[in-house]
Amino acid sequence: MKIRSYIGKRLAELILILFGVTFLVFILMYIAPGDPAQRKLTAGGVAVTDEVLEQARDEMGLNRPFLVQYGSWLGKALKGDLGSSFKDGLPVSTKLAKGLKNTAVLALASLGSALFFSIPLGICCAVRQNHAVDRIVGLLTFLGNSLPNFLISVLLMYFFCVRTKIFPIIANQSLKGLFLPAATLAIPMFSQFTRQIRAEVLEQLQQPYVQGARARGVKEFFVLFGNVLHNSMISIITITGMAMGTMMAGSVVVESIFLWPGAGKLMMDAITARDYPVIQGFVLMMALIFVLVNLITDLCYHKFDPRIWEKEEGR
Repeated sequence: MKIRSYIGKRLAELILILFGVTFLVFILMYIAPGDPAQRKLTAGGVAVTDEVLEQARDEMGLNRPFLVQYGSWLGKALKGDLGSSFKDGLPVSTKLAKGLKNTAVLALASLGSALFFSIPLGICCAVRQNHAVDRIVGLLTFLGNSLPNFLISVLLMYFFCVRTKIFPIIANQSLKGLFLPAATLAIPMFSQFTRQIRAEVLEQLQQPYVQGARARGVKEFFVLFGNVLHNSMISIITITGMAMGTMMAGSVVVESIFLWPGAGKLMMDAITARDYPVIQGFVLMMALIFVLVNLITDLCYHKFDPRIWEKEEGR
């Protein structure tokens, strides 16, 4: 199977997925309780009468039938126009671009730090199985997996903001402001990555090629980081791809706690204000990111293990 045909097939699937996701979300917003027009008028301090409310609903396009509303939004979205926010009238694409940029910075910082520490520690724990370092790291990773993000956020804020005042409570877009929200997301990922890398490396160490390399006098460093780590990359790529997509969409709690101006906080504000265009645009972008991350992950599979292409061609 050629790579171009494979990418083309996945992109065709992307179109169907995006269509289904946006249609489903549009239905949910259409039947959701609450009137965005009334909320907008109330927030602006306008006296809400039946005439004013009806005029606002006409201007916002809420009086049109469901399929007409969805068809109009979809037609504009295909041209890159995601509409305007009900809350402030700003273009949705502009607000999402800014929010996604900040969320991407947060996600890459937390993912990079988690991988930086988990790969060598996972290998070390596998090599030193059941020794003191393995037991200590195992306990710490168990705690990291057990604690929810909101509790980690509160603990970090208490020790590093309230007690020691090293970092600001409200995260700004500086390196110091990025540290705590990135650490909050990185701790559970580091715990999960370390345990999975340890398990994968343990399995690889039992393979005959490791015994053969050691018998030939290959240095242990090259055996671990040249052969074992390379053959463990499929698992590492899998957990990395899943974590990246999850972080981009699931950092809502952390961004809200630290007031990090990312897409998660923007989504929470939009839900509170019944800002349907922002919600719809956010869902569309998240679905697109998830599918693209999965596509990149699959291409990385083929890069590290060419046998996958042979299996695809055999089908």
